[in-house]
Amino acid sequence: MPFADRISRIQSSLTLELSAKAKALAKAGEPVINLSVGEPDFPTPEHVCQAGIDAIREGYTKYTASSGIPELRAAVAENFNQMWGADYGPQNIVIGCGAKHTIANTVLATCQRGDEVLIPSPYWLSYPEMAHLAHADPVIIPLGPEDDFKLTPELLKKHLSPRSRLIIFNSPSNPTGVAYGLEEMGALIPVIKESGIWLASDEIYSKIIYDGRTHHSLAAFPELRERLVVVDGWSKSYAMTGWRIGLLVAPISLATAVGKMQSHTTSNASSISQYAALAALRGPQDELNAMVAEFQQRRDIALELVTSLANVHCRKPEGAFYLFPDVSWYLGKSWQGNKIETTLELCRYVLDRFKLAIVPGSVFGGEGFVRISYAASREEVREGIARLGEALTTLE
Repeated sequence: MPFADRISRIQSSLTLELSAKAKALAKAGEPVINLSVGEPDFPTPEHVCQAGIDAIREGYTKYTASSGIPELRAAVAENFNQMWGADYGPQNIVIGCGAKHTIANTVLATCQRGDEVLIPSPYWLSYPEMAHLAHADPVIIPLGPEDDFKLTPELLKKHLSPRSRLIIFNSPSNPTGVAYGLEEMGALIPVIKESGIWLASDEIYSKIIYDGRTHHSLAAFPELRERLVVVDGWSKSYAMTGWRIGLLVAPISLATAVGKMQSHTTSNASSISQYAALAALRGPQDELNAMVAEFQQRRDIALELVTSLANVHCRKPEGAFYLFPDVSWYLGKSWQGNKIETTLELCRYVLDRFKLAIVPGSVFGGEGFVRISYAASREEVREGIARLGEALTTLE
């Protein structure tokens, strides 16, 4: 018996597939360096873990309201209002099972068959698949080094159509590390406002930003808020990927719709994780700040090493924890008569022969590039990039 057609419309996550293969090789005793994974290698802060333990011991192990516990929703609203001069209330907030779950809910709540979801590229690989799950059509807006990987008003106008329903915006970006400035965001506002489409702003890396920069959110523009959904969470900033906890800030109408959907799917996010998230939001930020400082040091190390490789070019990221170097010069070259035409073939070659896991840019809509995560120790970053250099130099 066939499955629903939505299953044939989506692809498996290649980042998880490559990471799983790297872990399997490591378990088998192979000396694998895994620079493919998109999660911090730091532990969850102790006071956050303790809040989770306390929640268990105090009996907070039952269902919660589908949109989240009142205390956490109120804290999120208060935090957003302080940062962006907004007037959100708890009714504007939905707590979900991670940012991925929350973005998927947003797409499902706003889009249906025949709609278009605009996605600037390079993009996080799940965005197009989320559109497919909603039976909508992803419309990719290609960006490159010539655009500094940033969406412009002209490019946005060019890709809008009467079928446009939602645009997904991501800053800081996975995979490029690009972070938009306030003026760059502001230039997009007239086009977005005139189009009348929904705007989902994925800000999961909002606290991982470097060089003294300030994170800018589209929530800072009051004229957008009636069509704006901001998605964030605790996975990256507080090393809580396994806790599966994220948040949505939206107009009450959309927040209510997403809460209704959640009530019939997950019921609610984990009660224990919600209390831990509350402690992360309200507690000391020392460990977060130390983690970001270390990531900045690793970025500088990784960037210097990658750009020292022959015929490899890489933009300096302002946030997140990825490099996205251009390795296109090596495509079409061969190893022992086997031609490597794509970055997927290149990454498989690097993993099989040099035991280094990185991710092909093609899965992010950026063929010719690879994504390197520096959410690993300095020693692993150095060794991993050395292996990449050795792999590239063996190609003829």
